[in-house]
Amino acid sequence: MKKRDQEREIGRRALIKWSLAAGAALGVSRSNICSILEGTAGKGVAMAAGTVHNKRSVHIRAGNGGLAWFQLMWPHNAIAAAHNTTFAWHKIGQESMAPGTTNPLTIGPDTAFAAFPGAKQITALMGGTNEQHTDNPTSIARSVSSGSLFAIASVLQADTPSVVPVITVDNVDFGTAPGAPQPSNVPTADDIVGLFNSAASRAGGLLEHSTHADLYRAQYATLAALNRASALSTTRDSYRTSRSASKFLGTNLASQLQFRAGTDDTLYGTANFTGISNNPGDFNKRDAVTNFARGLAAAAKAFEFGLASSIVLPGLRDDPHGAFGANATLTADSQLVLTALKGILDGFMADLAARTDSVTGEKLSDGVILTIEGDTPKTPLVNNTWPDATPQMSNWMYILGGGSLKTGWYGGIGTDGNATGFDPAKGTALATYSGDIQAQAAVGAVVYAITRGDIRRTQDFTRQDFSGIIV
Repeated sequence: MKKRDQEREIGRRALIKWSLAAGAALGVSRSNICSILEGTAGKGVAMAAGTVHNKRSVHIRAGNGGLAWFQLMWPHNAIAAAHNTTFAWHKIGQESMAPGTTNPLTIGPDTAFAAFPGAKQITALMGGTNEQHTDNPTSIARSVSSGSLFAIASVLQADTPSVVPVITVDNVDFGTAPGAPQPSNVPTADDIVGLFNSAASRAGGLLEHSTHADLYRAQYATLAALNRASALSTTRDSYRTSRSASKFLGTNLASQLQFRAGTDDTLYGTANFTGISNNPGDFNKRDAVTNFARGLAAAAKAFEFGLASSIVLPGLRDDPHGAFGANATLTADSQLVLTALKGILDGFMADLAARTDSVTGEKLSDGVILTIEGDTPKTPLVNNTWPDATPQMSNWMYILGGGSLKTGWYGGIGTDGNATGFDPAKGTALATYSGDIQAQAAVGAVVYAITRGDIRRTQDFTRQDFSGIIV
């Protein structure tokens, strides 16, 4: 991106952000703010300020046992409190309760987002079925008849035009839903950059010079303005997306999305990954952790520029049966992996907090929902060779709901080996584990969070009453 173009875009976002903040302080309605901006800065800025867009999302598919790592960040409350050296909790005596959550949530030294306020902590929902040894489990992601969780999210996010609406990494399954876009799949996180490497704007390309690129964008915008159909509800979104694409065609953002040496590697901690085993027999864990970090770093940049709305990427798939050594301690390699995962997630949220959404003008950390689910979280009751089977073949999901969801554990695993569920309508614990019902509630909760609490829009995809877990 040319320096002049970049400064112009930064100025536009700053104007929207300042105007909304000043208007709120002066008691001016959002509609009046938009009217003022239309007269002073043009319709484009006014439209960007006036639209309340659905949130972007990141979905981590921790298949092949990789979900187990996150159990060490957010353990079941009873398991951590038991201080039992045969249980799968590695920081005995170092755990504490996250303050201010709706339900109890145990955290420890390796917990990501531990400093977040209680209302924005993790929501941990029991639901789904243990699906051992698959990269693409379905019992939660496809629990509602209207489509897969990830495809539904992309339908909702269509209100925010983007060049590549959804990016999937490696072989993660996206699924389907009526109206969902086709995801752009890349083999690794580094290949995300290539999606935004415009050949037209590279050296020697037709739109190499910024004057050529500006003219191309202006020509398309004029054509759309002259075409009366561009204002119709049936074609408006397509024209808006095409305008974004025409702008992108003349702007090479590959360099902006690259993983930055000296910056990203510090923020995401990748310089510390060298101690992690990379033997093929260990599932090349170092490469997997690095790919995870680079995927999230690319997502933060793509979200900032409005290039994408959702990314679905794998977590680790290393099936960590040997994570524990003696006396409930992790092996040295396993502790490095867990420390790295915490650092990556914390770094991602810090990265988002330092960036502004070019569409909404808000901090990106306030406009992104994150989900973590997988095939098996492994049993919390046994750390020796960490078996896959869970009580009642239960499963669970972690959601960072951005303040739209009640927080803490809903249902859980007890020291007696029983899995308990929860009543989605009331949020209260149930002795019976109902994986299907609770999985549907989990999907509904994610949809609700993405829509910023729009229950009517949520009901287009599920009619289940999950009012007990939403704010």
